[in-house]
Amino acid sequence: MSESIPGSNGPDHVEGPAEQATAETPPTEASEQDAASAKPAAPRPGPPKPGAPKPSALRRPQPASSPAAAAPPAPVAPVVHDAAEEAAATGFGRVDDDGTVYVREATGERSVGQYPGVSTEEALSLYVRRYLDLAAKVTLFETRLDSADLSVREIDQTLSKLAEETAEPAAVGDLDALRGRVEALRGRAAERRKQLEAERAAAKDRAIEARTAIVEAAEKIAGTEPSKMQWRPAGEELRALLDSWKDAQRHGPRIDRPTEEALWKRFSHARTAFDRERRHFFAELEQRNTAAKATKERLVVEAESLQHSTDWGATAAAYRDLMAQWKAAGRANRRDDDVLWGRFRAAQDTFFGARDEANAAIDAEYGENLKVKEQLLTEAEALLPVSDLAAAKSALRDIQDRWEEAGKVPRGDIQRVEGRLRAVESAVREAEDARWRRTNPETQARAEGAAAQLEDAIASLETDLAAAQEAGDRRTAEELEAAITARRSWLEQVVQAAEDSRG
Repeated sequence: MSESIPGSNGPDHVEGPAEQATAETPPTEASEQDAASAKPAAPRPGPPKPGAPKPSALRRPQPASSPAAAAPPAPVAPVVHDAAEEAAATGFGRVDDDGTVYVREATGERSVGQYPGVSTEEALSLYVRRYLDLAAKVTLFETRLDSADLSVREIDQTLSKLAEETAEPAAVGDLDALRGRVEALRGRAAERRKQLEAERAAAKDRAIEARTAIVEAAEKIAGTEPSKMQWRPAGEELRALLDSWKDAQRHGPRIDRPTEEALWKRFSHARTAFDRERRHFFAELEQRNTAAKATKERLVVEAESLQHSTDWGATAAAYRDLMAQWKAAGRANRRDDDVLWGRFRAAQDTFFGARDEANAAIDAEYGENLKVKEQLLTEAEALLPVSDLAAAKSALRDIQDRWEEAGKVPRGDIQRVEGRLRAVESAVREAEDARWRRTNPETQARAEGAAAQLEDAIASLETDLAAAQEAGDRRTAEELEAAITARRSWLEQVVQAAEDSRG
């Protein structure tokens, strides 16, 4: 006998021990005439059930003179079964004196075969093993029905095969209960089929959702304003989306053709729109580049006409205006833009270089102011680190007043001296902020709450540690000790922070 289990042509097919035994040494099954000639007729079951093997299909014993009939069955590998199950199954069978084996069912007794020349226990054992192997197949299918990834076809085929094999098997055991298990599996199989159909529908929905996401991503790219479009990355992203679409077609779940065609039409339309807008954009870009070149040529001429002016303020403002127009003109062709910018920048450099020389002469007059401010910086930096916040704030205000009275310093020293003063001012502000944080009642309350939680956690872990040590669980005890040590360290930090805030 063999079982049709999903994937039966592959590694899932398992030949049961009873199959091996019957294939190698099948016992002879006596016909009704042979059984009648051997002794008075034994009780027989009623008419055979539909699909049961006909008596003519059973083997007749060979004559006594035949060596095959006299020789006992060849030994087979012992099959390990649960002793309790085997004993329970044995109670459903009996053996006649001629070796005919019967099984007791709800409809009466039925002959399942003949095994002459052996003891009653050995004759029953073979058919009991067949029953246990058949029951194992049912158990295997029960397990796989819940856990394996079976198809609807595999479920139906296996159920049909089990029903066929349990109809009137040549086996001894509680066959009625076994058939009941097979019948119960039909309901579970129906639920499993519903589940598989639901999973297929869900997989199809996910596939449609994934394809729709691809289409929507393409439509989003195509719908981006040309002025904000990054054409090269967008084109690469569209190609990647096309690859994703093809991959979903090859490897993903199938979706219905109308939906796929509708989605592909949207995707194709988005790609076409993107290509059309890209061509249009670059055509307009060429026109803008030409216009920008003409505008920048005019600005270069104006900049070069101002480069020798000594009206520093007005000319500097004029250059700022020219720069604003330059930026507003947009980019010309890269090569033309670089050449024009070189000329524009040279004119600016000529003017601002002359202005810097003039300012250098003025800066020399500010040297004395610089000395005063450097002395003020020495006083300000002496306030750090801040130990008396009120005194530091008062002294800093006085220094700031005298700083303003000192006047301008050389241009090259402005950032340096201003930066040093800003650093002192920042340090004083930070000291004031830190004082507020330390005296903030909400911060103290949070620290105290965290400390209480840590203390509770440590107490609970110490209780668990005592239990683990008492139980001799060394590994758990070590883990608990490490956890307690860590939380005590956290508690010390929290307590210290709370004390600092109160200080």
